[in-house]
Amino acid sequence: MLKRQALAAAMVGLLAASGAAHADGDIFSDGHVDGDLRLYNFNRLYASKTTPNTSAFSVAALINAQTGSFLTGFSIGGSFATANSLGTHSNELAKIDTTLAGPNNSIGTFSQAYLQYQHGIFLFRGGYQYLTDDPWMGNNDSRIIPSSYNALKVQITPLAGWSLFAIREYSWKSRTSGGMFPDNLYYSSKYDGDSMYGNNGSLPLHARSAPGTWEGGSTYVHGGLNAQLRYYDFMHFARTAYAVGSYVFDTGTGFNPVVGAQYVAQNAGTDNRFAETNTKLFGVAGDHVKSRAIGGDLGLVIPNGRFDLYYNKVAREEGAVGGGALISPYTANYGTDPLFTTSMIRGLVEAGPGRAWKGKFTYDLFDKQLQLTAAYAKYMTDYRGNSHDLYVDVIYHLDGYLRGLTLRDRWELSNGGIDNLNPTNKTFVYNRVMIDYKF
Repeated sequence: MLKRQALAAAMVGLLAASGAAHADGDIFSDGHVDGDLRLYNFNRLYASKTTPNTSAFSVAALINAQTGSFLTGFSIGGSFATANSLGTHSNELAKIDTTLAGPNNSIGTFSQAYLQYQHGIFLFRGGYQYLTDDPWMGNNDSRIIPSSYNALKVQITPLAGWSLFAIREYSWKSRTSGGMFPDNLYYSSKYDGDSMYGNNGSLPLHARSAPGTWEGGSTYVHGGLNAQLRYYDFMHFARTAYAVGSYVFDTGTGFNPVVGAQYVAQNAGTDNRFAETNTKLFGVAGDHVKSRAIGGDLGLVIPNGRFDLYYNKVAREEGAVGGGALISPYTANYGTDPLFTTSMIRGLVEAGPGRAWKGKFTYDLFDKQLQLTAAYAKYMTDYRGNSHDLYVDVIYHLDGYLRGLTLRDRWELSNGGIDNLNPTNKTFVYNRVMIDYKF
């Protein structure tokens, strides 16, 4: 039903655009089409003898289209995404990495279908869309198909580098789902027919649906300053205030110090989905949501590189859901939240209240064609023990006739933690080979 609605919306929009083409004359010539061709191969390797290794392979095409302007500022956009494992999935579900594209051999979905109005400092977009730069409600683009949202967005840009915005989100499509659903990552896989894999799945099947999210905030970028302030009402889950900022001191020497800080405050009463279903996070139920997190960054930009030392703390809160767990409906178990210390596999959203620090070094070679990243993170948590992750990321951007083609290999090794972090407390290696061609 949701797929048909998206297709109908796209067709109505195209008809409207067609009707306006005679008036403006540039709706198609000023439009554009772009996209990605992707090939991903993921492997999870467990040292635990009782846990089978999992793997998944998938190819995908993501096509984006947007018309030129008509009726002085209106345009219509849409995206279609399709992925296929080419029959390479194991016959045993336990041996498939379902976080890549789910357990099925193929997915096809309209991930965007929106109407946009942009004029001067004002922007409105309504319909299925990516929220690309949203830290807690982004498109989670570390897999084969991005997440997208059925939402209304209004943005004003009074000055260059400064924006004010408001968003009302109604439903979303996870990166393994075929359509939009009124749920989030705390719901079970296949909740209400949604094939949402790689999620937390804490809530019981009888839990009521999620009514969506209100968001408002502001971002500001000028010189070395990059700051944002956002407020989210993840309705019946958590009300979240988020502030983050960083400043790069330009010394003129090529060696520029960096300082950064972030703060998260959450609360919600007894009407939240966790309290009303007595759902436990990290083995702890609660009658309300309350969470506080702080973070810091000390860094140094060097010629062709950067080094950062990060810190985060999520305070323990007695009587709260998960003992003070950070509630993140659209990143939980995805490892895509904006906390400074989040690794490729997980962070404090997945590990629970506690402390973490992380060292990260990036370096570019051959005029930024080759990008190298190495990181080490340690987590000291109240409910899931201590664990640490070692991360290596190699990205190569090809040039010349193959411009647009990127080869990437992400590798992370995790040690420690309790069973559901690393089975039987053994080493866990995650390797992601990713090939992407943008056109």
